[in-house]
Amino acid sequence: MRVLSGIQPTGRPHWGNYFGAIRQYIDLQEDNEGFYFIADLHALTTVREPEVLRENVMNAALDLLALGLDPSKANLFVQSDIPEVTELTWLLMTGTPMGLLERCHAFKEKKAKGLTADAGLFTYPVLMAADILAYDSQIVPVGVDQVQHIEVCRDLAGSFHHAFGETFVLPKAKTLDVGAKVPGTDGQKMSKSYNNTLPLFGEVKKIRKQIMRIVTDSRPMEDPKDPADDHLFQLYQLFAGPAEVEAMAAKYRAGGFGYGEIKKAVAEVSEEYFAPARAKREELESDLDTVRDILAEGAKRAREVAASVVNRARRNCGLR
Repeated sequence: MRVLSGIQPTGRPHWGNYFGAIRQYIDLQEDNEGFYFIADLHALTTVREPEVLRENVMNAALDLLALGLDPSKANLFVQSDIPEVTELTWLLMTGTPMGLLERCHAFKEKKAKGLTADAGLFTYPVLMAADILAYDSQIVPVGVDQVQHIEVCRDLAGSFHHAFGETFVLPKAKTLDVGAKVPGTDGQKMSKSYNNTLPLFGEVKKIRKQIMRIVTDSRPMEDPKDPADDHLFQLYQLFAGPAEVEAMAAKYRAGGFGYGEIKKAVAEVSEEYFAPARAKREELESDLDTVRDILAEGAKRAREVAASVVNRARRNCGLR
């Protein structure tokens, strides 16, 4: 099966990004053909400083490779290195209903808040559809809140098929059943929008301080607590093994403990979990030429596939 997904280089990834999407990339590359891209064209809707964007793209590559993306098993490339995708975006745009785009989450939310939405945000789902369709993708791992994008992609492909005949592979979304919604430091879903994230990489002591400042309730220490209702426990079980999780759950049910004890446990298990990735990233940072070679090789393979798909679309819709 061919798997595709992308990550926006709009800032450093956090725990929610990892458990909601990136971990899927790593797992799926073992038995599938992976196409994973760094979505710099998408990022232009929010990042307007050229040097920042370039730096973010390299950081995204370093992060993905450090977390286990294997270039011998999957293609890692930068979105803008594949010009066929922007051509396909226009081919799809010519048959995209305005109403469909007006119903998409990102545009609706920004409009509801009274914020200015540009054409890039409005047509964002069409570029995303082109990203997916250009590689004959069969599986697209996404967070629960992005399933709509896959539905839009299928709708646009279906509209193109209705007009010009069968052209694209229709993708299916793959979502996580557990852990897709990672709680942030305030108990809400972890998101850069809420400023409540915990980073994957960075100074360990600083991250530990952020963990120790996680918001908790004011229940007395001696009160028994339901672990399922506590966001600290939800964070702990992302990293700990089954026996450790059960022991922690028993501690909650028995009561007589402080949240500081749980925060310390979350810090320790998360540091141990990400330690190999931290070491790998430091190694990659000292050899950026190798990272650039990986991206170039990934783009070469991606362009071969995208060119074939776009030529098929051009032929079917009557372009030379």
